[in-house]
Amino acid sequence: MRTILLALAVSAAVAAQQPAAIPPSYTDLKFPPLREVQLPKITEFTLADGMRVYLLEDHNLPLVRGTALVRTGNLFDPADKVGLATVTGDTMRAGGTGSRSGDQIDEQLENIAASVESSIDESFGRVTFSTLKERTDEVLGVFHDVLTDPGFRQNRIDLIIRQLHGAVARRNDEPRGISQREFATAVYGAKTPYGWDMTDATIDRIKREDVVAFYKRYFFPANIILAVQGDFEAGEMRAKIEKAFAAWTVQQPAVPPFPKVDNTATPGIYLATKPDVTQTMFSIGHLSGTMRDKDYPALDVMADILGGGFKSRLFQTVRSKLGYAYEIDANWGAGFDHPGAFEIAGSTKSASTADTFDAIRKEVAKIRTEQVSPQELETAKQTVMNSFVFNFDTSAKTLNRLLTYRYYGYPDDFIFQYRANVDKVTRADILRVAKEYLDPSKFVLVAVGNPKDFGKPLSSLGLPVKDIDLNQADGKPVAAGPEDSAAGKALLAKLANALGGADKLASVKDATQTATVQLDQTAGGLKIAQTSQWLAPNHFRQENILPFGKIATYSDGAKGWAAAPQGTVPIPPAQLAQVNFEVFRLLFRLPLGDDRVVSAAGSKLTVSDKEGRSVTLTLDPASGLPLSESYVAPGSGGAAVEEVYSDWKESGGIKTPRVITISQGGKHFADVTVTGVTFNSGLTAEQIIKQP
Repeated sequence: MRTILLALAVSAAVAAQQPAAIPPSYTDLKFPPLREVQLPKITEFTLADGMRVYLLEDHNLPLVRGTALVRTGNLFDPADKVGLATVTGDTMRAGGTGSRSGDQIDEQLENIAASVESSIDESFGRVTFSTLKERTDEVLGVFHDVLTDPGFRQNRIDLIIRQLHGAVARRNDEPRGISQREFATAVYGAKTPYGWDMTDATIDRIKREDVVAFYKRYFFPANIILAVQGDFEAGEMRAKIEKAFAAWTVQQPAVPPFPKVDNTATPGIYLATKPDVTQTMFSIGHLSGTMRDKDYPALDVMADILGGGFKSRLFQTVRSKLGYAYEIDANWGAGFDHPGAFEIAGSTKSASTADTFDAIRKEVAKIRTEQVSPQELETAKQTVMNSFVFNFDTSAKTLNRLLTYRYYGYPDDFIFQYRANVDKVTRADILRVAKEYLDPSKFVLVAVGNPKDFGKPLSSLGLPVKDIDLNQADGKPVAAGPEDSAAGKALLAKLANALGGADKLASVKDATQTATVQLDQTAGGLKIAQTSQWLAPNHFRQENILPFGKIATYSDGAKGWAAAPQGTVPIPPAQLAQVNFEVFRLLFRLPLGDDRVVSAAGSKLTVSDKEGRSVTLTLDPASGLPLSESYVAPGSGGAAVEEVYSDWKESGGIKTPRVITISQGGKHFADVTVTGVTFNSGLTAEQIIKQP
């Protein structure tokens, strides 16, 4: 078992706090001075074919890692084939090379505990490798072949296309995912690819010849930046790279600029009706700018004051004082090379939807008309810099950041410029940029909820309300093909054997796990004592002991209860769905059952069931144990969650991770230390059902 219902427990715990239990004010916090960022010594050169190369020696561990950044992205997708870049990036590695299949490469890399991966994002492509020092030559050869000679086998293209169809079919499941998607569409509009989404129709139009043509257009030496970091001598690594790529002399015309953002958003309220939810997810905002903008540092600080966490104005007013929102934050989302979006996002009680929007507008108006306090300014400046500097807390991160700066044409000392400019931000600057850049008349407000439960109609806000037709985004489930299923079943069997064997896993009738959960400071900083219990077939109970009381949840798969210091109530449907999802993904149960639909891509194993639940595991090529698990859980607001596992130990013949690091939405969320795991202890239904 793993950490479960953390976000739910924290939300309930915060709601349970009384004024007397509120921790000391953020004004009492003292931040130590930030250490100076040191740029590492990097060896730079350009190959004869035009590829730029950066080498960083790091002898702390016997590892070598490399990243090739390619100037491409899904912004270059044709309008009628949205998804083409994604298919190209995913099948470069999975489809093998001209001489070897993806499965053959999988076997080779698994045997030497190495990896080579590929992908294409919005505005860059990436091919990476990681290996032990002594296997550098062998893995560099695989990396070279994937980058220069991908095979694009049809069966792998078909697999990726089926997976994308599945993603389209599931993307209306989570309200947070809907609000984020529709907010981007409303802000950027349908005239530029920044507002486009894949559909079943655009995916179905993608053929192998399209994939090959996309690769040939953008993957050539002069369009690539290569960075290698690790345990090597720079001169020797330079010689290896020059030799490996000497024969790759492909040339193409220079890649054009990415499409410009066409600011044609229509202000107003966009409503996606979802009758099965008990709260409203929302996103509010408009286009922002880029990191090059002279006022970006002040805008970053301003957004933190407005909605940067528990200390922010929006949280203190809309969440704590008025009691409308469950969660709320604000972000000035500047892009590297195109305008991002200023966004206020969160969730609120259904009955308070219109009131929440009105309260947000008042807080925005306030920061545009009154100077912030000196303490607000100083705390926000410290928070912004403390967060930003973690991009540079290791030499590898620094190299990756410098690589990103070079890719987007930023100066190497951008971090120093940014820090100096944040230090210079004044209260007058905050008021000035809020007046100049925040424009409520341009706001788009996206709401995902059940309007029948709204206390007031959204039209009461005096803005036009446009309905979002979610059926237009619905996809059709696509079953895994025979090749995908066979590879997935083989990887699933490998997982079962690594955990202790299918027979041993099937023999488990009950399980108990105790753990200590330390939440990140941005998630409240609380320390939680947690006990989770499972009893076959579907009984599940979890207790979280927090500084101000106990939160407990129980379900038998169909009904249950939720208990807090205020009392016990029947488990709400949304919480029941979350508990059932957690039972589905219990590691010792995941490989079992005939209802599992599995597929594999390299060392990644995706497991789904007939209810539409799905998780993706990345397995260690050597041991078969999961290195990490990623998923989008019911009730998480659509945020991607990743759990990284380590310190595996055996209990009752079954291996479980004792250290778990959890990230949510790409940000660190919690660290879990498992203190005990027992199987088949004789747990009874009476024990697990008993209310506190």
